[in-house]
Amino acid sequence: MSLIDRILDLAALPAGALPEPALAMARFSLFDWLVCGRAGIDEPLSGKLRRLAEEEAGNGTASVFGGAPAPARTAALVNGATSHALDYDDTHFGHVGHPSVAIFPAALAVAEEAGASASAVVEAFLVGAEASVRIGMALGAVHYNRGFHQTATAGAFGATIAAGRILGLSRAEMRAAIGLCATRASGLKSQFGTMGKPYNAGIAASNGVECARLAKLGFTSADDGLAGAQGFLPTHSDAPDPDAGWDRPPPGTFFFEDIKYKLHACCHGTHAMIEALLTARRERPDLSLDSVESLHLRTSPRWLAVCDIKAPRTGLEVKFSYNWLAGMVLSGKDTARDDTYSDALAADPDLAAFAGQVTVEGDAAVTDMQAEGFLKLADGTQLPISHDLGRRLPEAELAAGLRNKSRALLGDDGEILWQGLEGLATLSARDLGRYTGA
Repeated sequence: MSLIDRILDLAALPAGALPEPALAMARFSLFDWLVCGRAGIDEPLSGKLRRLAEEEAGNGTASVFGGAPAPARTAALVNGATSHALDYDDTHFGHVGHPSVAIFPAALAVAEEAGASASAVVEAFLVGAEASVRIGMALGAVHYNRGFHQTATAGAFGATIAAGRILGLSRAEMRAAIGLCATRASGLKSQFGTMGKPYNAGIAASNGVECARLAKLGFTSADDGLAGAQGFLPTHSDAPDPDAGWDRPPPGTFFFEDIKYKLHACCHGTHAMIEALLTARRERPDLSLDSVESLHLRTSPRWLAVCDIKAPRTGLEVKFSYNWLAGMVLSGKDTARDDTYSDALAADPDLAAFAGQVTVEGDAAVTDMQAEGFLKLADGTQLPISHDLGRRLPEAELAAGLRNKSRALLGDDGEILWQGLEGLATLSARDLGRYTGA
């Protein structure tokens, strides 16, 4: 069976065939996405995009984080970028992408316009996210390592499928929508550390709405724009493997169940190191910048082109700097609070001095979710450090972590949002839209 046919089968799964464990994680992702979007309302990028939405005007049918309703495609653009502005959203390491910020904005915008239910939004998101992960795995590591941002590329296909599911596209129409997305999807890692990175998420969401709606209008496309001749996979990957990721076919177990949530407001590639250092500090309360002579870190080679900025110039770039973040942890700075990452932090002389004592090495034996290494203490002692983000947290522990994160970002509104979503089965998509803080 071809990849496009497998994806079409996935897109057509009835709601009753979606595995409950994956739906549970999708509901967690909805909460986390809304929290990240609400928390990103005051970011400069978000204001600029709301102004763009206002200037384009149109039929305001879809909610916008912190702004007036806008046309569905524009709302998806604004909401995707806004919810990724803090870089605090979920990550799937199967393809190293952020599903929620690319796919939920498209699903919600189209669902509000269509008068769909909140449950339909979650189901469409889950199917779109699962498809994006599997397409991303087929593209392989070479796609990401070459410089493509999977959130924007594979994510655009997920957004298209989610929006198309809400619109009730036929199999032929969904095929056309995927083909249109193949010629529309884009996004580069060169934008990391700038407003262009969250913009990539917005582009993916907007592309999803556009491609699905054009297909519904009868727009035609290549029969297999995904993996066919000169399609997306062969043009964007040296050796795409259309069979990659299909050892767990749906229905049954979804790869989405392996989704990971950020509890630190920085690049997810740095979180294993942060957790390893926090564990070391808990075990050795005397650890500090003064007591550590150097840090030698081994990480996945993939991350060296993503979050190894040696001399960050802004608070945003600090989020992508192993050297700076290591010093922050050892000096007791709160990496979970977004307001910690100020531009002044990038000029901190103590962190700058310690950054020169940090060595970061790519090691193919270390996975994307692991960190290994050692601290050399001032007395000559070597202290091993390690952490693996791959361990699945029990649902209760995960819920507690996400609620704590929401309170840190939104105060009491975080708990109000959690309680509101407990009645998800009775809510409409327009009800969800009200939680964007518009």
